[in-house]
Amino acid sequence: MALTPDDVVTKQFQHVRFKDGFDPDEVDDFLDEIVIEWRKALEENAELKAKLAAYESGSAPEAAAAAPAPVAEVPAAAAAETPAEPAPSGSATATAGIIELAQRLHDEHVAEGEAKRDQLIAEAEAEVNRIRSEAEAKQREETSRMERERNSLEARITELRNFERDYRSQLRGYIEGQLRDLDQKSASTDSTPVSAIGL
Repeated sequence: MALTPDDVVTKQFQHVRFKDGFDPDEVDDFLDEIVIEWRKALEENAELKAKLAAYESGSAPEAAAAAPAPVAEVPAAAAAETPAEPAPSGSATATAGIIELAQRLHDEHVAEGEAKRDQLIAEAEAEVNRIRSEAEAKQREETSRMERERNSLEARITELRNFERDYRSQLRGYIEGQLRDLDQKSASTDSTPVSAIGL
């Protein structure tokens, strides 16, 4: 395929689904085509320069006679691109245009990639900060809840200890009172004659 600067300028790449940018394989294939055409143009340029130098020096009459034949081998597309200029400078211009376009595409893709990278990093940092703040808030809330629960349990323990102390005290008083009553009944029974008891 003969590649022209217009082909490079008008080339449309397919957009890739689910992500920004172009299909990398398609871009690589197109850049490979550019490289092939560029190498051809450089070879033709070097060959034409050598023939031009030989023709201008006039040292080889065969070179002058053979000069028109290789010029005819230059692709028609390259001749159509620069009709007003000699072939070597047209090839150089086309090559420079291709290089410039390739460099511009490269720079655009690099800039787009860096912008996307920065955006992803910023989003990730925002997400990390959000998750961290949520975790800290949840930790504070959980700590506060556990503190309240601990205070409630400590109050309940104190209440149960007071209840135990009061219950023991009341039980001791009741048992001691029953023992006193029993002792009094026993003492009064010992002092009462058997005949009074009804035996």
